[in-house]
Amino acid sequence: MSAAALPARRLLLAVLIVSIWGSNFVALKLALQDLPPLLLVTLRFIFVSLPAVFFLPRPAIPLRQLLVYGFSMFAFQFSFMFLGMKLGMSAGLASLILQFQVFVTLGLAVVFLKETVSFPQIAGALVAAAGFVVVGLHTGGDITLAGFVCLLLAAISWAIGNFTSKRLGKVNPLALVVWGSLPVSFAMAAASLVFEGPTLILHSLTHVSLTAILCTAYTVYFSTLVAYSLWSWLLARHPATTITPFALLVPVFGMLSSALFLGEPLPGWKLLAAALVIAGLSLTIFGASLARAFRARLVTS
Repeated sequence: MSAAALPARRLLLAVLIVSIWGSNFVALKLALQDLPPLLLVTLRFIFVSLPAVFFLPRPAIPLRQLLVYGFSMFAFQFSFMFLGMKLGMSAGLASLILQFQVFVTLGLAVVFLKETVSFPQIAGALVAAAGFVVVGLHTGGDITLAGFVCLLLAAISWAIGNFTSKRLGKVNPLALVVWGSLPVSFAMAAASLVFEGPTLILHSLTHVSLTAILCTAYTVYFSTLVAYSLWSWLLARHPATTITPFALLVPVFGMLSSALFLGEPLPGWKLLAAALVIAGLSLTIFGASLARAFRARLVTS
């Protein structure tokens, strides 16, 4: 099923989700100025799970699957993402590198779910990959090796979360996000206490700015509760090979919002990388239907 076969409202919904995720990198960068990475992950998922967990029944799935979903989609993804950004990755480039998850998700869907990948999807992935190459050729002050590795690990974690969500089928997406976040909040609180220490935690919480509070709220309520619930809802109703390519738009929104709100430079090579990503996405999700339409026109002409 191609994106062209998606109802218009669901197509627009997918674009809305990735625009929220793209602008979320600005909020994260600002919040990380006051809060250490593991503490920020802890706060995010405490407020995602509480008090909603008392009002939503736990999804009817095995505990093991719930834990795999929660730790891959949330704990590991955001721990590595926040750490990578703290280690020097700019918000715009972080949003781009994280989209490595699309290729991992597609690979998992093909190998384990036996979903098919068409030639246009393969070609689109290669075009989008060229965008990553452009970034690699222009690394400098706003990208570090440690940060780059952390973002790749975050992308792999997100892909495993996508794969797990797809295999769960049609469960309540909001309940899945809320209950998946609950064990994450406890685990990340322990990790923050061990690796960041009570002194830093106390200082950060007592000196947090209003900007950091508002940005954390944005990541909790819009980027997590709203966007991830809707994303899981779409994945449960459409093939992963149709839905996940939309995430390639995240860096486009990430770069534009970072330039607008953080003043990050937007040189020509970044625009080229974004253009390649958009072209790859378009080919991936619309290529098959356009090819069929072209062949049908040739037959009838």
